[in-house]
Amino acid sequence: MNEMTKSTLSKVPAVTLGFWVIKILATTLGETGGDAVTMGLLHADKNAQNGGYLVGTAIFLAIFIAAVIAQMQAKKFNAWIYWFAIIASTTVGTTMADFCDRSLGIGYAGGASILLACVLASLAVWHLALGTVNVTTVATPKVEIFYWVTITFSQTLGTALGDWTADDTGLGYSGGAIFFGSALVILAALYYWTSLSRVFLFWAAFILTRPLGATLGDFLDKPTAHGGLDLSRPLASIIILVAIVVLVMALPQRAGRHPVAEQS
Repeated sequence: MNEMTKSTLSKVPAVTLGFWVIKILATTLGETGGDAVTMGLLHADKNAQNGGYLVGTAIFLAIFIAAVIAQMQAKKFNAWIYWFAIIASTTVGTTMADFCDRSLGIGYAGGASILLACVLASLAVWHLALGTVNVTTVATPKVEIFYWVTITFSQTLGTALGDWTADDTGLGYSGGAIFFGSALVILAALYYWTSLSRVFLFWAAFILTRPLGATLGDFLDKPTAHGGLDLSRPLASIIILVAIVVLVMALPQRAGRHPVAEQS
């Protein structure tokens, strides 16, 4: 029999420069938005044991689950649903990481180590079950479940990693943002000038955009005494959200394509 190759549309966007710009803004919004609720409304920063991080996590987890259900029920890629789910995942990732690191006392390094193991385990199980972790294959409920579980772990890991880099290594928020931004530039160079696995480079970049967004968000809203700009968290969140909406409207948003072989 001859094999015929065609392509099928995925339910996630094609990976373009616009995708990465919106992703970084979404992760930054997750940091400022999550902090606005837990540290602003729930005063979790004043007392890590007051339940603020746990309540914030419960709120954003419910929103995230609803967003993922909407994403999975959609028949095809929808940019608004997809990016809403991404923002929800990065926001719940912020509150979950803060709850583990601060309320449970695991610490940044411990939390980052556990979450890195979770990300790697999720990718390993995904690969064992389906033979690939390429995001262009995200077109069925089974693959979508693996995708969103992995993303949730990666978003939570990014918060812990960003906080650990900024607070425990002495780099500060601006230094942390420069560090992770430089790491992404290196990955971009590897993408354009080497034949390294594109799937590996995607997930490495996807994970690293989260601590970049976390450190950028903290740089915007943390007190100047702690190395931040001390901007209003709600105001910063609104500005970033508006920027995301404008970019989703202005930049091409098309579904990724995955080649599949058919027997004839």
